[in-house]
Amino acid sequence: LQDLPEFFQKIIPSGVSYKHDQTWHDGNGYAHLRAALVGPDITVPFIAGKMILGTWQQIVFLDFDNRARNRKVIVKIMGE
Repeated sequence: LQDLPEFFQKIIPSGVSYKHDQTWHDGNGYAHLRAALVGPDITVPFIAGKMILGTWQQIVFLDFDNRARNRKVIVKIMGE
């Protein structure tokens, strides 16, 4: 996880003028591109009430925006 900020800064740097910034003038075009790369959701399998993750897998919440916002995490559980 510690490498992620440097990785995203290399492939989608902040401080660059993106089309989004030219339209909305909010300076967070890089955040939208990073979020599009990561995606908005995940699906995690459960067996017998336990999450099935690999040894080195974990669930993380990434917020790329340049200002604080209130966020909601929605968990939806579906049966077989």
